[in-house]
Amino acid sequence: MPIMKLDLYTERLHLRPLTEDDLDLALEMFTDERVMRYGGGASTPAEIKAQMPLVTRRSDGGCIGVWCVIDRTTQEKIGSAALTPMPIEENDTNWDLLLNDCIPLAEIEIGYFYKTSVWGKGIATEAASRLLQFAFEDSPLDVVVACFEPENHASKNVLKKIGLRYESTRFAYGEIDAVYAITKQQWLDQQESG
Repeated sequence: MPIMKLDLYTERLHLRPLTEDDLDLALEMFTDERVMRYGGGASTPAEIKAQMPLVTRRSDGGCIGVWCVIDRTTQEKIGSAALTPMPIEENDTNWDLLLNDCIPLAEIEIGYFYKTSVWGKGIATEAASRLLQFAFEDSPLDVVVACFEPENHASKNVLKKIGLRYESTRFAYGEIDAVYAITKQQWLDQQESG
């Protein structure tokens, strides 16, 4: 398998693999109740520090994992975007699935968290769109899924803008959730229709 180019760019953003050096970003975002309102609630700094070696794991040549999202103009770290295994029984990603060069035996979901200072500026849509392009052009993924809490209208809007559509209501994150999905063929068709 050729080496993946994991640094991704858009007009405004640079996405690069998250590393343990991004602890500052993780602490700022994941201790913020507003950011974590729909993400299981804020964590303590000690919990975040303990999780960093896990959340920086990657698999399948690096195409499955978390990216740090950086503003290309200011070089500020503003959020994270991810392609990770969607949990079914658990209420969080099973990071132990990211240990080798194979795609984890789970559905791969797209997800994201951003600092409140960039909310409402189209950043989540821009980064998620680029990550979806990477998933279907540069990785072996054939489908990407996502789910969100019903009250999280902003996340639902992002998913719809990048082409995901309601698939079913089923078990995910230890509860019944609405699951959205897009296949590689659906994504290719959208690119052709412009």
